[in-house]
Amino acid sequence: MRIGITGATGFIGGHLAALAHSRGHAVVAYSRGAHAVPAADELLQLPAKAPHALPETHLDALVHLSGESLMGLWTSEKRDRIWKSRVNFTESLVTHLGTWKAENRPKVLVCASGAGFYGNSGADAVDETSPQGQGFLADVCAGWEAAAHRAEALGMRVITSRTGMVLGRDGGAFPLLRRVFACGLGGRLGSGRQWMSWIHIDDAVQILLQAITTETVSGPLNLCAPEAVTNAEFTQKLAAALHRPAFFHAPAFALKLLLRGMADEMLLGGQRVIPLVAIKMGHAFAHPTLSGALASLV
Repeated sequence: MRIGITGATGFIGGHLAALAHSRGHAVVAYSRGAHAVPAADELLQLPAKAPHALPETHLDALVHLSGESLMGLWTSEKRDRIWKSRVNFTESLVTHLGTWKAENRPKVLVCASGAGFYGNSGADAVDETSPQGQGFLADVCAGWEAAAHRAEALGMRVITSRTGMVLGRDGGAFPLLRRVFACGLGGRLGSGRQWMSWIHIDDAVQILLQAITTETVSGPLNLCAPEAVTNAEFTQKLAAALHRPAFFHAPAFALKLLLRGMADEMLLGGQRVIPLVAIKMGHAFAHPTLSGALASLV
């Protein structure tokens, strides 16, 4: 297959490009800059004034991973950038794909989303059949997915990957967490009872590529390991993997004061996500447990 990737210079995109290339697929990387993508067979520059206007080329699949980082203070301006870079950008991207020649247009569109779609689900397990939750992130994810599903009118199969925390040595949250915990400064956030859904980067990209090549897969796809853990469990297992104590505790009131809405939705709330579609697809998780995943990373 000929697979296009927006965000190919990022953490997940880079690993997906490498895996696809190793499996014999041709990778077309879309980039705003001149950043090298070693696994790409072709690198196409995005127009500076209209980055949604992907240069046309024949594609069998397009994986859309780019978007404004969620990290930082959620000011009104930050929230606006998050919404526009995901919902508005994807709407414009799909509209632009409609201008492509039918023979060049990808047959499948994979669009990133997030486990935040489910809101703060507490201890209740959620899967791809569960309804949308409440909160800013849930609204963003729902809008993002709706924008992607507009591509179905163009004859595309659409997959929306509801991604949890992706763990890898070279990107995502893990390198920072490792440094903090290695210094003995790790600890639980708030009560520690909030659920965390995570996945090892190797499993994440293998599931994405398998979904691309499996014609029966469409709609939401939970990109999470089968073992969700509480924040307290995550803290204990990461500290154990690094052979360091984790005595520190970040009180909920302090996180809310410092980080505003981001704390409630990303740090003090969570989801206990079941990757039902990946399991039914037959994916054999290389890292099904957090302890095993952390051992491979440290």
